[in-house]
Amino acid sequence: MSRSVSTHRSKAEHVAQQLLDRIIAAKLKPGSSFATEADLLTQFNVSRPTLRESLKLLESQGVLERRPGPGGGIIVREPSTDLLAHSLSVFLRLHEVPFATVLKAREVIEPALTYEAAVNGTVEDFAELESSIARMKALDAQREQEAFIEENRVFHSIIARAGGNKVLEVFWNTISILAAGEHHGIHYSIGNQTHVLQAHQRILDACRRRDGHAAAAEMERHVGALENLVRQRYQHLLKHPTSVIERPGRLIA
Repeated sequence: MSRSVSTHRSKAEHVAQQLLDRIIAAKLKPGSSFATEADLLTQFNVSRPTLRESLKLLESQGVLERRPGPGGGIIVREPSTDLLAHSLSVFLRLHEVPFATVLKAREVIEPALTYEAAVNGTVEDFAELESSIARMKALDAQREQEAFIEENRVFHSIIARAGGNKVLEVFWNTISILAAGEHHGIHYSIGNQTHVLQAHQRILDACRRRDGHAAAAEMERHVGALENLVRQRYQHLLKHPTSVIERPGRLIA
């Protein structure tokens, strides 16, 4: 039985919810063909403009993609954390939430993730962390700043995944994009990079000992160092509104 249209929802929003329910119930995987526009018009008995508005809503959420031409159609997608970060960054910017608050959120989430990684992480997870540290050591600290930043993100992503808490992992992936220093013009000196490497090694060592409290404490010191860096060299950024993160495939005016 179809849900009744809520009084605070437009018809397009109601149809979008039904389409989403259908995708979930059918357990459609990303890349799967969903339906044709003609089929949906018949099934939902709505106007073409209403249906297209519904599809645009789901496209904006990263759930569907409309591909023109042969082999195209309405295709199921997997929403990305980049899209989630964009939406959150817009919300925070409009509410004038400062960059310092985003850093504080990261300082709360990451130690919790690291505790879980130390307790629940596998030998393979720890080997990946070790490989990340090795790749970071091999970089030219002066010339490969972007590669260093990316490898730093890889290390933290492995920690987030190793914890086994999908909700916290998604929170971290989102917050880490917003808190990334490069979006605010922060540069990591050779000394900063050395400290990052040393912190990563201490975190890995604690994880391998299965010492969740020590691992969390090391991560707390590590992420707190970014705030200290901002306070020392980029103090003007602390009260600066959160930057709007560019949306994948879209330009922000």
